[in-house]
Amino acid sequence: MKIAVIGSGSWGMTLAIRLLKNGHDVEVWFYLESEFNQANELHELPDYLPGTTLPDGLKFNLDMEACIKGKEIILVAIPSHTVGFTLKKFAGLIPADTIIVNVAKGIENDTLRTMSQVIANALPDHPLGKIATLYGPTHAEEIIKEMPSTIVAACPDVATAEVIQSVFMSDTLRVYTNTDILGVEYGGSLKNVIAIAAGILAGMGYGDNTLAALLTRGLFEMTRLGVHLGASEQTFAGLSGMGDLIVTCLSSHSRNRHVGFELGKGRKLKEILADMKMVAEGINTAKSVHQLIEKTGVEMPISEQVFQILFSEKDPLLAVEELMGRAAVPERHSLE
Repeated sequence: MKIAVIGSGSWGMTLAIRLLKNGHDVEVWFYLESEFNQANELHELPDYLPGTTLPDGLKFNLDMEACIKGKEIILVAIPSHTVGFTLKKFAGLIPADTIIVNVAKGIENDTLRTMSQVIANALPDHPLGKIATLYGPTHAEEIIKEMPSTIVAACPDVATAEVIQSVFMSDTLRVYTNTDILGVEYGGSLKNVIAIAAGILAGMGYGDNTLAALLTRGLFEMTRLGVHLGASEQTFAGLSGMGDLIVTCLSSHSRNRHVGFELGKGRKLKEILADMKMVAEGINTAKSVHQLIEKTGVEMPISEQVFQILFSEKDPLLAVEELMGRAAVPERHSLE
């Protein structure tokens, strides 16, 4: 199939290479001319995929309209806060039978839309059954090395999900399908906020008991909000929920965990971000979760404390003390 990959960061380029190996015609759009030239001349992107040689068969383009023209699948691999205004430029130019696959993870600030909803809003005439999301516990650093991994293709149209499944499936990347796109997107986005919390706890020197408590109660918070917003509870026990939560909270590759770890050591957010080249999506998502808490009244104490640490410079130790000092409740209270 002819596939355009919008975004040349670590995840977009990793998936582009995977698709090329699977026998597809792949063209990657670059935002920065310097990186475009680097890819063409040196066949590498050391800031994103150090040690990886870009295959000769990949095509590169600086013109997004030219890149997406005539493609059967468009893979959206740009930061979540840029998805809406980027795709809006091409409303009316993308054929109705083109499958749009989103891999950006986040909930848009203020509108509180998931990424598939952002895309649908930007392309109002595009069929919802042709808009999908691909999420799961998949760090680019391991996919590029062909380490066995799993991911889920979510779309309300099962036939579209199955096309994506067949396109991405390989000996080392097993792809599942799910029609609960809302649940998949909430799981894959909300876990980034919990991953910041995991990093904070590690930076403060806490151990396995504390991390286990965070993962368990964090998953409950994610599920509680997702169910309230119309997602299936079962989805959060899957790859984009529990699976993605585990890998993002535990992995040294996790940018969200890294931000939290530095916060836990006492550094300020602005200082941390100044040293980073890639985006930690959980920071913007924490704002959206705070807005969702205010809008829905759903109780999410861990996520709210992360928001306060990020944007009000709350002392992490005080946040932990407040979480541990909350009123006693049953384990499964107020899920719906």
